[in-house]
Amino acid sequence: MGLGKFIGYLVSLSAMLVALWLTLSGYFDKPLLLSLGAVSVGITVLLVLRMRILDDEASPYHRLFGLVGFWGWLLVEIIKSSLIVSKNILRPEMLLTPRMVRVKTLPASTYGRVLFANSITLTPGTVSVDLDDDEIIVHSLLKEMTNKDDFAEMARRCARAVGEKESIS
Repeated sequence: MGLGKFIGYLVSLSAMLVALWLTLSGYFDKPLLLSLGAVSVGITVLLVLRMRILDDEASPYHRLFGLVGFWGWLLVEIIKSSLIVSKNILRPEMLLTPRMVRVKTLPASTYGRVLFANSITLTPGTVSVDLDDDEIIVHSLLKEMTNKDDFAEMARRCARAVGEKESIS
């Protein structure tokens, strides 16, 4: 890891710890409590440095802006899937066509693969059953929810959100 990335991770981790401490404590005008908060943030950062765990998974806050866009897209997909599942379940004949499919994962990092699997599970009508190295086994209530292109689009967006390449090779 380069010095620039290291400093970026250190700054983002420190900023998020300060924001968390201020949010949870609610004290903005008591010098003693602010100094104790600064000391606790400093000790936490020193422990992270001593344990040598400062990397993009320990400090993923630089990805926040990419994730916000992804969450917006995922919300739209959740609403669309909710409507499809509701329409099929509320029919008198309830035409469910359950399927299990294997879906290739695009994100290479554990963080990206877990984001992809959780995004599938958050979408109504689909559940991630198993996550292997390069595949996710997905259970779907409806056959039309097993379109590989839809999963590929979600995989690309997950990869982009975590800062990885966006095409399956």
